[in-house]
Formats: sequence, C-alpha cells, structure tokens
Amino acid sequence: MTAQPAARSAGTVAGVAAAVVGGIAAASQSRVNGTLAEHVGSAFAAAVISFGSGLLWLTVAVLCWPAARSAVGHVRGALRTGGLRPWEVLGGLGGGFYVAAQGLTVSSLGVALFMVAIVAGQSTSSLAVDRLGLAPGGVRLITLGRAVGPALTVVAVVVAVSGSVGRVEDVHLAVIPLLAGVVQAWQQAMNGRVRAAAVPAPAAGRAPSSTFPGVAAATFVNFGVGTAALLVALAVSVLVGGAPDGALPTRWPLDLVLYSGGLLGIVFIAVQAAVVHRIGVLLLGLGLIAGQIVGALLLDLLVPGATPPGPAMYLGAALTLVAVAVPLVESRLRRRS
Repeated sequence: MTAQPAARSAGTVAGVAAAVVGGIAAASQSRVNGTLAEHVGSAFAAAVISFGSGLLWLTVAVLCWPAARSAVGHVRGALRTGGLRPWEVLGGLGGGFYVAAQGLTVSSLGVALFMVAIVAGQSTSSLAVDRLGLAPGGVRLITLGRAVGPALTVVAVVVAVSGSVGRVEDVHLAVIPLLAGVVQAWQQAMNGRVRAAAVPAPAAGRAPSSTFPGVAAATFVNFGVGTAALLVALAVSVLVGGAPDGALPTRWPLDLVLYSGGLLGIVFIAVQAAVVHRIGVLLLGLGLIAGQIVGALLLDLLVPGATPPGPAMYLGAALTLVAVAVPLVESRLRRRS
C-alpha cells in the first residue's frame, strides 16, 4: 500500500473512532435529558435547558476565540453571497427534534431501545444522503458493503424490538426516535456544509487553515437554530397543555450531571461536523450508531432505568456492531486494492 492510500485509510479509521466517541456522548445525553424531563415535567423544557446550555457554552467560546468569530463571519458571508443556501444552516432543527425525542421517550423505552430505534432511521437515511451528495464530500456510490450495513441494522432493530413487545408498555413510542434518526443524517450533512463554508479554501501556495474554528462555527449555528426551534415548541406546549408541573433538580452536586446535556451535545455535534467530509455520512452514522448502542447498553446495565435490556436487545446490539464493521472493512479493502 502506498503512503497516500495508507494515510487515507488511517484517516478513515480515526474518523470512525471519533464518531464512536460521539455516539457514546449521545447515549449519555439521552439518559441525562430523559431523567431531566421527568424532573421538570416537560420533554420540551428539558430539551430547551439542554440545547440552551450548550448554546451558552458555545457563545462564550466563540466570543473568546478570534478564529471562531472569523469562521462565524465566513458563514454569514456565504449566506449573503449564496455560497451557503438558507436551508443548509437549518441542521439544528434535526438536533432539536432528537433532543426532544429523548425527553419524550427515553423514560418509557429505555436508552438501549431508544438508540436501536435511532439506528434504523439513521443508517438507512445516511445511505440516501450519501448517494444524493448532500454532504460536502459529494456523491458516494452505493456499494455492496455500504448496502449490507444499513440492511443489517434494520434486522437488528426488528430483533431488538421483538424482545420489547409486550414487555415495554409504550413500545409504539419507538416511532419517534425512528423519525429522529431519519432526520439526523440530513443534519450531519448540513452541519458539514456549514463547516466547509466557515473555513474557505486556502489561496494557491498557502497551507490549509485549521478546521477547528469551522467545527466551532458549525456547532454554534446548529445549537442556535435548535434552541430557537425548541423555544417555539415549548411555547406551543405551554399554550396547549399548560406550564410544566415539575421542578428543576437542585440536589447539589448529585444533580449537577443532569445539566450536562448541553456539553454532551456539543461533543456529539462537533464530531459530526469535524469528520463528515472525510468519511461520509454513512460511515459517520454507523460509527455514531456503534457508540450509541454500546453506551446505551452500558448505561442500562450500570444505571438501570425503567426498561432494562433483555437478551433480544443484546442480540440486536451485536448485529448493529457487525453492520457498522461491514462497510468499514470494505472501504479499507478497496483502498488496499
């Protein structure tokens, strides 16, 4: 193998590894936001706290980091000149839906079943997003390995849910994270486009600039859009059903972890924006899935919720990890040849 393909292969593996870490953060965020929603009595209020706290952290970071402020300026400039279309900065809507889904369903489904439902939507829609070339990496053709991965994830979902039918009273709620997973693939592609616009191509003869300011700008835009959408959703829910009847957790420092959803979300979104251009939406999605499934099972084992995982859930999770490995192995074999 020549040096250049070897470097690309190593970059792919590193990108997928980063996606796995992001997936573990997402699983942790699901448990945190689901528990917070039980405390405050509203999934939308918990989502606003989670996204809003993340936006606050990011605002401080952007204000204190000149390169990030410049990257945000590049995004505004791209919107003015048409280099970035308005709908391409709306990826945060998918993130807002995902966080709201956590508060609406995790307490009933358990983290593991919630994540397995996310898998079904995310893996299949990632294949379509890659094929349509919505991500900044362009069109990625459907190969046998890339098709087998999503197909296996669907089988994994069927197996995992089969063990929950009759055991989980509200198993029909799995439709909500399923739809959230479908939207996530589009969100990942849009955040990648914002990151690309935030870091313009270097002039001829100049070294490329760091991508980290662009990642910060894309994550900031994502959280800004998501927070605005969730505030509207919270206002509507209050008008329709009244104010939340719960209270904010105040047992310090025990309940401090329940306010960590924003930071965990920053890790999740930042990883997507950082590596999607390198590995594509499908491999990014499958890496996130692997981290989500492993993290969810560990959480449900170490900190049992209302719905502890059963044998079918373990089998479904194992099939999911195999589904992640198939396109990754195929990608490495193609580069070697």
